[in-house]
Amino acid sequence: MQRIGFLVNPIAGMGGRVGLKGTDGVVEEARAAGAVPQAPARAATFLQAFWSRHAGNPRMAVRWLTCSGPMGGDVLEGAGVPPDAREVVHRVRDGTTAEDTKAAARALVSAGVELVLFCGGDGTARDVAEAVGDLPMLGIPAGVKMHSGVFAVSPAAAAEILAAFLRGELRTGHAEVLDLDEEAYRKGEWRIRLFGTAKTLIEPHLVQAGKLMVAEISEADVLAELAEHVGELLAAEPDTLFLLGPGSTLHTIAERLGLEKTLLGIDAVLSGATIAKDLNEAGLLALLDRHPPAKLVVSPIGAQGFILGRGNLQVSPAVLRRIGTRNVLVVGTPGKLASTPVLRVDTGDEALDAEFHKREYLFVIVGYRTSRLMPIEG
Repeated sequence: MQRIGFLVNPIAGMGGRVGLKGTDGVVEEARAAGAVPQAPARAATFLQAFWSRHAGNPRMAVRWLTCSGPMGGDVLEGAGVPPDAREVVHRVRDGTTAEDTKAAARALVSAGVELVLFCGGDGTARDVAEAVGDLPMLGIPAGVKMHSGVFAVSPAAAAEILAAFLRGELRTGHAEVLDLDEEAYRKGEWRIRLFGTAKTLIEPHLVQAGKLMVAEISEADVLAELAEHVGELLAAEPDTLFLLGPGSTLHTIAERLGLEKTLLGIDAVLSGATIAKDLNEAGLLALLDRHPPAKLVVSPIGAQGFILGRGNLQVSPAVLRRIGTRNVLVVGTPGKLASTPVLRVDTGDEALDAEFHKREYLFVIVGYRTSRLMPIEG
């Protein structure tokens, strides 16, 4: 029976739905805005996927070493992991901090785990990497943004990676640990910093690549074509609410169209004018009540390929259902797509993800009245 460390950052991802673009330093503000923890549910989804596919297989026998309460123990108990298969090796208080994450990770290493599975975002990855040294780690994605290359692309993918690890089928390698300056991010500034590398499990289809920084200015002509195409779409449907997602591609397109646009927020355009900026989940739902015909325009994250579930958690499953998965438009420059082999979604809702996956391919607008078919995977 292999010993696997299991660590949950209970506050990871809380700021996403309420438009705070992260949780660092704003936990109480997020709670006051009605945010609820995301990580425990994501961790539970991982466990359910693992047990549903591998229960009864003796090669999948795991002794889970974890932390008390919200940092792991509660999730394992709630998922039905029997007491003789789980062990609390570190106890934490309420109101956990980064120091609790580091202390918990060190305790797991001291207890002799072979792999540390953690559920959180880039900040959690930084803390775990600092504590575990050269021990392999793998992230179950639950933050607002995950740029680091140590995360599975989804909780279900993490379950499959763990199974392959237990079978001895995966090699280890080092991946970048990146994090965004959340205070600058909330002001519309994009500052990503490399904090180092960490050992992780290598599976190119199930482990995301580190976010690629794309120099969009070198593709000015393409962006001009994209702006012209998007402008025609807006003009053709003046009564449709267009929600423009975050990122430099859409920010540049909006600028060329004379629209007000935040760099890192979700903004609303109706009848050729911006009517709301930097909307959170509640704001999006309220706007959709007043303007039900709606389309969402997004651009994939370079290299990783995510169009939903990274950096745009305001577009919750409830919001996406109101819009409709068929009303999601994807735009991207050929330069970005050259290093982005597939598109991915991780909405946190398996049924919604399945709607995308069943289509197998999505059209991506790459120029004026020009599209490219790209595969979409989990």
